[in-house]
Amino acid sequence: MATSAIASSLLGDTSIPEYPDDQVQARDASTATTITATTPVPEERLLPENFDDTDSEHDNESSPRPQHVTQRRRLQNSIFSAWLSKRAEKITKEEVKAVIQNADDEALSIRNLMAKQESNVIIGDPREYQIELFERAKKQDIIAVLDTGSGKTLIAVLLLKHIMELELEHRALGKPRRIAFFVVRITEMWVNCVTLVFQQFAVLECNLNQKIDRFCGDMSTDLWTKSIWDKHFEDNMAIVCTAEVLYNCLLHSFISIDHINLLIFDEAHHAKKNHSYARIIKDFYIAEPDLSKRPKIFGMTASPVDAKVDVVQAARELETLLHCQIATTADLSLLRTSISRPTEHVMPYLQLQLPYMTTLCSEISDRFKDIESLGRLLRCAKEATSDLGEWAADHLWTIALTDDEARKIEREVEQTFLSETEQRPVEILNETVARLREVTEIVKHHTFPPLSFEGNSVSSKVICLHGYLNSVFERPADARCIVFVKQRYTARLLAEIFKRIGSPHMKLGLLIGTNSTVAVDMKFSVRQQVLTLMKFRKGDLNCLFATSIAEEGLDIPDCNIIVRFDLYSTLVQYIQSRGRARHKHSKYVHMVEQGNRQHAQAVRDVRNNEDILRNFCEALPADRLLLGNDYDLDEALAKERTHRTYTDPKTGAKLTYRSSLVILAHFVGSLPHDHETTMRASYIMSVESKQYVCEVILPEISPVVSVTGRPSARKAIAKCSAAFEACLKLRKAGYLDSNLLPIYHKQLPAMRNAHLALSLKTTNVYDMRVKPNVWEQTWGATPTELYMTVLDVEDAEALGRPSQPLGLLTRFAISNLPSFPLHLRPGTASEVSCKPLTNSIKLADSMLRRLTSFTLRIYKDIFNKTYEINETSMSYWLAPLHSLLPDDLSTCEPRNLIDWPVLDKVHEIEEIPWTIDTPLEDLSNRYLIDRWDGGRRFFSVGVAPGLNPGDPVPKGSAAHKYMDTILDYTVSLFSRSRARAIWRKDQPVLVAHRVLHRRNWLDDWNEVEQNVKTLSYLCPEPLKFSALPTTVAAMGYLFPAIIFRLEAYLIVLEACSKLGLNVKPELALEALTKDSDNTEEHRTEQVHFQRGMGKNYERLEFIGDCFLKMATSISLYAQNAGDDEFESHVKRMLMLCNANLFKTAIKLKLYEYIRTQGFSRRTWYPEGIKLLEGKGHKKTGKEVFKHHLNDKTIADVCEALIGASLLSYNDTGNMDMAVKAVTIFVSSPDHTVEKWDDYYQLYKLPAYQTAASTAWQVDLAAQVERLHSYHFSYPRLLHSAFTHPSYPSGVGRERIPNYQRLEFLGDSLLDMACINFLFYRYPDRDPQWLTEHKMAMVSNKFLGALSVKLGFHKHLRLLSSSHIHMIQEYVTEITEAEVESNGARDYWTTTKNPPKCLPDIVESYIGAIFVDSEFNYKEVERFFEAHVRWYFEDMSIYDNFANCHPTTFLSNLLTLNFGCTNYRLMSDELPTIIEGAPIRVIAVVMVHDEIIAEGVAASSKYAKLKASSEALEMLSGLAPFEYRIQYRCDCSDKKAEDGGDVPPVEEMTGSAI
Repeated sequence: MATSAIASSLLGDTSIPEYPDDQVQARDASTATTITATTPVPEERLLPENFDDTDSEHDNESSPRPQHVTQRRRLQNSIFSAWLSKRAEKITKEEVKAVIQNADDEALSIRNLMAKQESNVIIGDPREYQIELFERAKKQDIIAVLDTGSGKTLIAVLLLKHIMELELEHRALGKPRRIAFFVVRITEMWVNCVTLVFQQFAVLECNLNQKIDRFCGDMSTDLWTKSIWDKHFEDNMAIVCTAEVLYNCLLHSFISIDHINLLIFDEAHHAKKNHSYARIIKDFYIAEPDLSKRPKIFGMTASPVDAKVDVVQAARELETLLHCQIATTADLSLLRTSISRPTEHVMPYLQLQLPYMTTLCSEISDRFKDIESLGRLLRCAKEATSDLGEWAADHLWTIALTDDEARKIEREVEQTFLSETEQRPVEILNETVARLREVTEIVKHHTFPPLSFEGNSVSSKVICLHGYLNSVFERPADARCIVFVKQRYTARLLAEIFKRIGSPHMKLGLLIGTNSTVAVDMKFSVRQQVLTLMKFRKGDLNCLFATSIAEEGLDIPDCNIIVRFDLYSTLVQYIQSRGRARHKHSKYVHMVEQGNRQHAQAVRDVRNNEDILRNFCEALPADRLLLGNDYDLDEALAKERTHRTYTDPKTGAKLTYRSSLVILAHFVGSLPHDHETTMRASYIMSVESKQYVCEVILPEISPVVSVTGRPSARKAIAKCSAAFEACLKLRKAGYLDSNLLPIYHKQLPAMRNAHLALSLKTTNVYDMRVKPNVWEQTWGATPTELYMTVLDVEDAEALGRPSQPLGLLTRFAISNLPSFPLHLRPGTASEVSCKPLTNSIKLADSMLRRLTSFTLRIYKDIFNKTYEINETSMSYWLAPLHSLLPDDLSTCEPRNLIDWPVLDKVHEIEEIPWTIDTPLEDLSNRYLIDRWDGGRRFFSVGVAPGLNPGDPVPKGSAAHKYMDTILDYTVSLFSRSRARAIWRKDQPVLVAHRVLHRRNWLDDWNEVEQNVKTLSYLCPEPLKFSALPTTVAAMGYLFPAIIFRLEAYLIVLEACSKLGLNVKPELALEALTKDSDNTEEHRTEQVHFQRGMGKNYERLEFIGDCFLKMATSISLYAQNAGDDEFESHVKRMLMLCNANLFKTAIKLKLYEYIRTQGFSRRTWYPEGIKLLEGKGHKKTGKEVFKHHLNDKTIADVCEALIGASLLSYNDTGNMDMAVKAVTIFVSSPDHTVEKWDDYYQLYKLPAYQTAASTAWQVDLAAQVERLHSYHFSYPRLLHSAFTHPSYPSGVGRERIPNYQRLEFLGDSLLDMACINFLFYRYPDRDPQWLTEHKMAMVSNKFLGALSVKLGFHKHLRLLSSSHIHMIQEYVTEITEAEVESNGARDYWTTTKNPPKCLPDIVESYIGAIFVDSEFNYKEVERFFEAHVRWYFEDMSIYDNFANCHPTTFLSNLLTLNFGCTNYRLMSDELPTIIEGAPIRVIAVVMVHDEIIAEGVAASSKYAKLKASSEALEMLSGLAPFEYRIQYRCDCSDKKAEDGGDVPPVEEMTGSAI
């Protein structure tokens, strides 16, 4: 059958699953374990043991509490210490059990596990050969060839120290910063890179005194941006990472090769072919022509050869590629005396049987061998019969088909099935899954014979190994053994066998790779690897069955027995596995099959090749040059030089044939998709002229769907070529940025579940524009020229059928309007572009008539509206365009784009006549119209063979009121007319799809639309065959949504033009869009929600409100030098209050332009021309539209327009338009500027600022400059910023004002910086979330801590003793909190509120640097980046800040409600029970030297949180007088005695906003 006639999109008859919103990962705040009981702690348990409440008054009189803060804190510390020691002694048995359980290695992080290993110690005392190679490495680039365990890493440490010392000297001389990389190789099949990276990092961290860090792909480094990497490169002098991570950094130009001073390649023998080691050298190292800018290279390996090749030739190739010389110790006897070599033994075993099928395998094979997923299992089971025996072969099925593994296989089968390009019936998948489950049942019910040495139960190879290991472990001993095998399943089966028949003194373990893709291979995590090695080291395990993962890389304890159950494949495997046997008198056992010549030859080969390699290394002269090698690197690279490359001119990011595969895969993975869909590119290979040509197919949602590469003689190169061309196309179109990273990011779903804002009533009715004025302004004359805007769907395939673009012809040139999405398929959106042409089209009379006929035919045939022909009153015309348009349309001639044959045909005939003689092939792909039902339109598919007009309507057809026969189904006449109508009985029956003509394409599909049936069976005679081609009709159905959005853009642009604001159309529309009655109520269910309107004004209003506050603050500060802070607050409030904004908006009639109605079929139709037929044709006069708006909405729109004016120029940082918008809407003499620079022109420098600075003021500026790198031109401004209101301005004849005005200014500047950070960092968060999290950033609590962190409190000038006292207390508390936090960024949340003067001087300092820099806002942003941002990189840790954090709530309860100031929240570590157990912290709340509550957790933060919560339970409900009696609190009395010197409560606590 032909095309499905938009079945998947326009018609919606196929069931397409909705794409659910991505789910936000919930942050688990309960990860810290606790040993406290969940029941409330009895009150008496919280009191000190020597506390006697029977005579409290006497105790108070005889032991007066110390008044001085230091004495009081000492007493409290001693009380807490005594209590803590007794509390620790009373830990119950249950708590001890919990501690032991919590200290289990399984619960520790990988980093903690690595820290517990013995290898993480400082290594020293280098041996002579290590010093020798280190000295050579300093002078030249070398590859150190030393046996496993000979201390190559120590040489690397020595070299790193040397390079770091040189780097520090270079930096001191002003040279550019460079960084060292310790690069770990990664292979997909063996060892997980996390283990290797963490292991090497742990060693280097212990032995280097400079900061280093470690990264690997498992840390999602592929999602990091350049700014993240820049921070890491800035903070560290060395990085431990995988080769892939470094390659990607170079590839994306996050770092360049000349910024690297040292490259250390671990296991350097992997540098060959297209390994990441080789690609780093080929693509970047060699590409740097300046040899002085290339980094030093140091390679480490036990053998430079890892394959069956010519040893000498391979070594020379490695040298040439890495530009290094192979080096080993000049005196090998030194190495041999330092490293023990094992004694080698050959252990023969009887010849194995040939592989065969067991009874169980035969049964499965006979019935299920066609299931591809079982193929590898069957092969492994068959091989196991020979290597291991029948028992292992059958037992393999029990391992591979456990419930979890069986489900894994089923998921893989399902994923493979669903990813097939050729769709098959789902019943096939169901049948396959059912058969897989049948296999599982067969295995479960199979009777497995017991393991024995009889018959073929175990192989001769296993029997031989059994005899040897049992003799080794005959008695308890310190022996450590590793048995090497090739396959993971072999290791697991051997472990299962020896559990049953091994010596009781054997402690068995597994050590295999992590990247398992086959069920039989078994999942083995990084944690399991580390734990296994730890147990092996401690002796908890003494025999490991290991794959090649144990040969290299991992730090494995010394063994005394190595058994090669499966022989090595390469020389390096032999050398490295042998290197594991380091103990004296250790043994290395080769298991060789009797009579097997290949085995015997393998043993001889590795020994001979090792001798050749040793002789080669010994014969190397120390001073030789890399010349004369048979291996020519230029010749090797010659083929690659024929491959194209692309280097971004802006960043230097490099695209190569090889890297294009990775970059394209990253781009595809970043495309928006639901969590169940795997996004990937498909490569289709074909042969043309004896060369391979590859086409890459990207997912349909991709902006580029298909690209074909250049021909190549090799498949791999053809594939790379296709990926390369696709990446180039994506880069050209801007879908890859200058760093070759995708512009798409995983979208976070909007979380709108909580109710916060108040409901607002919509009581006022206003006029609403539904059409732009520009249409009506152009009526009245017949046009002689028109301007074309091309309307096209960028992802045309999303229509589901062929289409062609439309041209919108208007009397005026439409400006460039942004594209917008239409939902042509459920769950995805396709962009519609509106591209205006520069040239106009000159009209002749006949041309305009044809355009008019075509436009009116669209209205009639598609939308059942007949309009009069009145060209003087038409707003616009439509024209069909050619399907294939040039990429650059701006300078095209509109006339050349129009599909004139289609236009002429539609003009000449109204419909295509049908007769019984019409060829059947002419009936397919037609646009059909029901003559009597305006809502029934169809796209025909073709003739339905075997059906007649009188046949019943087939099942599954779209519903209709007449369903008896196909002819009845076709005709929509009423009963009487139907009875009179006569139709041919011999006409054919057509298959067609009914069109969903009432869809709102601006909104996603609802469930009803997705499930509507569209399949129809029709007779042609009663229908009208429209002259409109189906390609035109398909696009025509989208026109209502397109013109609705275009008119919305034009309306809001008219509003901006009226205001004199030049704003981007998309931002103007967002600012003027109110999509529900309660848009202002974030996270609540929207009332009368208008679907498909796009973004509403709420986020723009949020940032516009902040800019409004800042702009008015700056203006008031600049103009009113004599005003105090209070007067400035009042004036600012008068300008930015909603009442003022509302009043201005009403004057400007802004309400007319606000968009409150979504797409409507009533309003999109053209105005000006008379409707003759169709719904609504009886209406007369122009229709007036009204809408309901509340006052706050109109005020909010003003702020949103300010935000839109700001964001329209965000890329340039120009804020002039936003400043102008503020002036327009505040309409106040206190803000009259229209450009940012005008603010400083308003400012008249006061005398105190320009007067000569004293030496003290200059010194103050110098000291503060060391805290923040800003140099004050006017140090007296800084003096003002640190002068407390309590400090008289006339002291010392300085006459310098206090900080209040600067704090007023700085408060708004800091607000803006914080909101800018949140706004762009979290583009999908609603204003309520942004406001709640901004509270933490600008809270007095944080700013107080920041003030102490910067040392500002030391420079504060004040004369209040009470303030000095409070500052001292707070500084002590916040300093202790930071120390106890172990680097936690939110340590400041655990303390009580600071004295308000501390946060004030942070804001006043920000105001001071702003004024001193001549109102340069970039200085404010620089301060924010330097000192504020670090605390808020992870905003999730502040989710509870605005929701009554227990510690904060307790502090407020005690200080505000009870008036108590003598309290402390203290914490300390509890003694650990076992070595390596997690840290447990206990916190207490102490009130007047009495402990009233406690909490235990894994960190101080959470312990304090628990203690605070417990204290709140005890204190809630107490009246202030009850609290004072119960806890003997006399703080209020002391305040009265001090004469009220303590500042008012509001000054102590401040505002959280």
